[in-house]
Amino acid sequence: MKGMDVLQSIQFVTVKGRRLAVLSVEDWEALIEWLETLEDIPVARNAFAELEAVGGDRQRAGWREWRSVAGEIE
Repeated sequence: MKGMDVLQSIQFVTVKGRRLAVLSVEDWEALIEWLETLEDIPVARNAFAELEAVGGDRQRAGWREWRSVAGEIE
């Protein structure tokens, strides 16, 4: 489900005078994934712009080989 679909699936209830938004856990998780993707887009665009600026040379762009950093990720 896309983020906009999730937003449109939200139902509203009023409890003790407060208006609350209600959605399923699956829709909540889809919304979080959609927002994370939106955050990642500018990072990826910037990285590829930097790569393009150095003629596609990953080393000159400061990219490290996966083998050299794989142990750093938990």
